[in-house]
Amino acid sequence: MADLIEIETARLCLRQWRDADYAPFAALNADAEVMRYFPALLTRAESDGLAARCREKIDTLGWGFWACERKADGAFIGFVGLNVPATTLPFSPCVEIGWRLAREAWGQGFATEGARAALAVGFEQIRQEEIVSFTALANQRSRAVMERLGMHEDAIPFEHPALPEGHPLRLHRLYRLSRDKWEAGVHRSS
Repeated sequence: MADLIEIETARLCLRQWRDADYAPFAALNADAEVMRYFPALLTRAESDGLAARCREKIDTLGWGFWACERKADGAFIGFVGLNVPATTLPFSPCVEIGWRLAREAWGQGFATEGARAALAVGFEQIRQEEIVSFTALANQRSRAVMERLGMHEDAIPFEHPALPEGHPLRLHRLYRLSRDKWEAGVHRSS
């Protein structure tokens, strides 16, 4: 068991998961708009399983996809954090940064704020050389967050191997950020 890393930003706490997070997490995983760029909505059991895996990874590594809590009211609004993908991808091995927030938390800068803090942990504490992020081609909202983080888009899209040939979400964009660029100050851009 590793030392638990938790993060506070001006408006967010990125923390270990609690049992009380499972119900609101299931609600956001059952929201068609939140899951628009994922292959399917998650059942309650699937959502609980994902939350449990996130919790276990944090217990093991000290970091992962942290539960994201809004400090103003203590509400669970989703997750933000770092992950080693379970699926072997064309650019594996890697550490990815990702987020999934409830729709009511969109458009307020929470994903960018939380992700910047997670990148700081990834580069400054965990000492990763590179952190990646990826999403379906059409997911402009997440791609915009990646760009605000100073990540650079690979020129050629890749086919996500967990999705079948011909699936409309199979083609993905990969974004990268190196520790050198992070240390040079790209994370300060807005």
